[in-house]
Amino acid sequence: MSVVPGNLETEKQPPMTVPLRHFVVAIGFLFLGGVAGLANAFGIGSGLLPLAHIHLLLAGWVCITIMGAMTQFVPVWSGVTLHSRRLATVQLWIVGIGLVGFAVALTGGWLRLTPVFGTLMAIGFWVFVYNIARTLVTIDGRYDVTERHFAFALAFFVALTLLGVALAVDFVRPLFVPVGLSRVDVVSAHATLAIYGAVLTTVLGALYQLGTMFTQTDLHGIDTYLQGFEEVFYPIGVVALATGRLVGHVALARVGALLILGGIGCMSVVLARRLYETQVPWTPMLSRYTVAAAAMAAWVLATVPVWIVDPVAPTTRFGAPGATHLLGLGVIGFVVLGTIYHIVPFIVWVHHYSDRLGYEAVPMIDDLYDDRLAALDLGLFTIGGLALIVADWTTLSSLLAGVGGLLIVAGILVFSWNMGSVIRTHSPNGLVGVLVPDVSRGSSTDTTSEDPR
Repeated sequence: MSVVPGNLETEKQPPMTVPLRHFVVAIGFLFLGGVAGLANAFGIGSGLLPLAHIHLLLAGWVCITIMGAMTQFVPVWSGVTLHSRRLATVQLWIVGIGLVGFAVALTGGWLRLTPVFGTLMAIGFWVFVYNIARTLVTIDGRYDVTERHFAFALAFFVALTLLGVALAVDFVRPLFVPVGLSRVDVVSAHATLAIYGAVLTTVLGALYQLGTMFTQTDLHGIDTYLQGFEEVFYPIGVVALATGRLVGHVALARVGALLILGGIGCMSVVLARRLYETQVPWTPMLSRYTVAAAAMAAWVLATVPVWIVDPVAPTTRFGAPGATHLLGLGVIGFVVLGTIYHIVPFIVWVHHYSDRLGYEAVPMIDDLYDDRLAALDLGLFTIGGLALIVADWTTLSSLLAGVGGLLIVAGILVFSWNMGSVIRTHSPNGLVGVLVPDVSRGSSTDTTSEDPR
């Protein structure tokens, strides 16, 4: 079975339906984002469809997954009680409704609606930030490396959503030209705070816990020096790169870019060493982390010469030209996929089976999902991702992008079915009960019903 460390404060976790609802909704946005990306590859849709595609994947799939993961694991890792379970429920629906409206407005060309739905989406993220921040401040003692990363990530969430609302308003009423800013530069700063700030800061912080916990290894030797560099200089790099891009200061942006590259490079080595030294059987989580570690190193090597020359150009916003999918899918995507392959079965198992262990025959965590489907979606995502990456670098871009998009959508369907089956088969609530509070399967009493706090 997957490792269940004995030092986790599982009694502090929120009701099962709260984080699971985030993951189910996030997977829904993953599918919508995949379809939007496929349509874009085949030249279908409006000129703003790529922008909707990016937001469906990043704000929808990745950030809602982060919201659910922090809601679940901050109490578990830190041994504190979540500030408000009610806010954890409300945040999801505010972000979800805002994002759907925002994506529809972009796709349909109804730009006057983007400030409305963009602001609604931002409010949902602010509720999340407030809830987790209030939870973190109750920690007794010094923050560990993961908690420090999460605190920085929350600050980046606030900054990126403020810029995001301003960008949505600028669609309707010019905001930036009167104050001497370029919309392109503001978009670059917004993207920097989103990708390298909120998302990757969370990912790096979580990997220090997950990479050691689920390989049953410890940081040692060079790992400690690499961690020390990354956790000090990476957040500084995000602030410097975002600021430099916002005001067009190339030297400041270059310093920030090099610090970000150094931090991600450090994590690629730390994660690779943890995977090499693993003491547990190989799992879908570790397989996907292996892809992510390799993608981190490849992205850093491809991006270093480009960012040294010009880190503020729109074409280098996500690293080297042509490396967008390497970062978005190879690094962020595979970390999120691997984490969900553990976290969803883990939550269901702890809530539904852990108390029965030793008293009756119960499935183990890795028994809750289908290994063959996990191997299939890994292959589809890997081959599809490679096709998209190669498409970014070759003249056969349209054909390869179409093939890669089809494989990715197929991988999303297989992955969604596998994770959905875990909830449908093993959760006492079922999929409907997860999405609709107080609706459980086979019982009028849901032991995971939500505290109204």
